[in-house]
Amino acid sequence: MYAFAFVVLFSLFSPGLCDSCPSSCECSEAARTVKCVFKDVTEVPAGIPSYTRNLYLTGNSISRIGPASFRGLGDVTKLSLSNNRITVIESHTFAALHNLRVLDLSNNGLSVIHPDSFNSENNSIRDLNLSRALYNHSAIGDLAAAMRRGGFGNLRKLDLSENEIVYLPIGIFSSLTALRHLDLRNNSLMVIKNSTFAGLDLEALDLRLNAIQTLRADSLRELDGMERVQIQMRDNPFVCNCGIEDFADWLNATAKVVDADRLVCVLPKELHNTSLLAARDLELGCHYSESAEIALQTSYAFLGVVLGFVGVIFLFVLYLNRKGIKKWANELRDACREVMEGYHYRYEIESDPRLGQLSTSDL
Repeated sequence: MYAFAFVVLFSLFSPGLCDSCPSSCECSEAARTVKCVFKDVTEVPAGIPSYTRNLYLTGNSISRIGPASFRGLGDVTKLSLSNNRITVIESHTFAALHNLRVLDLSNNGLSVIHPDSFNSENNSIRDLNLSRALYNHSAIGDLAAAMRRGGFGNLRKLDLSENEIVYLPIGIFSSLTALRHLDLRNNSLMVIKNSTFAGLDLEALDLRLNAIQTLRADSLRELDGMERVQIQMRDNPFVCNCGIEDFADWLNATAKVVDADRLVCVLPKELHNTSLLAARDLELGCHYSESAEIALQTSYAFLGVVLGFVGVIFLFVLYLNRKGIKKWANELRDACREVMEGYHYRYEIESDPRLGQLSTSDL
């Protein structure tokens, strides 16, 4: 009797023991952690304890996640879904995770991301890892829509590295007012367009290993607006032509680019491996001196005078030979007329056999 009462009381004061642990997982109530790691499960296991705060589903074969995947797990603050085969994130997938702070979706193959995947009303995510998470560069459009509508007002760190991203859709970061760390390393970005970083106050921006050839003046102004930002840009194929001048001047005037001394020209060949810090002192042939510009204008004016003079002489020669030209034109006209009459006569003979016999008898 006493033993039974003890079991009942112990159960009442230890509700966590009522939560069973899925067979493919390891559960620790003390650490409030559940690990279902490298178990080759194809979906989020059912029956994950409600006390869970740290949920690791790393290294499995999960291909799709939806709102039913995390139902009843409102206390989860850290969720790792890295190294799976996730291709689809359904609508309101993370809506039940009101306390989620860290989300790791790295090393997946996301091709479909519903615009309402995240909880727009109560999104508390601060760290979002999407490194090597996109199936291809076209998935960035879906991600941009989800970012704009997902209520990421608390997001401070975003990792988009190694996704073969070719361009950044307009407004993809517009709602990320709290963002401080942005990793765009090892993509295929060629141009940073105006307003890409508008409204952001970053502390760290990683643009290494992309395809950036230069940064234009409007993008430089946006970066200047971030007082605390530290930028990394090495291993980009910078082209040292006229378009690099504003960027080279900016590099020499700012301390925001921490690896500025490692930025070098890739093209043209004669400037290969030349430091961008020295590019502003190079003779790129982009500007003309005032004397050169005056000389060029003078050359154009002289060419115009010469062509006009030649035209006048040509017209004068035609005027002096107007009678001969008229006679030559009349002779040419008569000759053409005789030739045409001959062709016409032959055509009449060939088309009417009787005329051919008559002409033969006359002979």
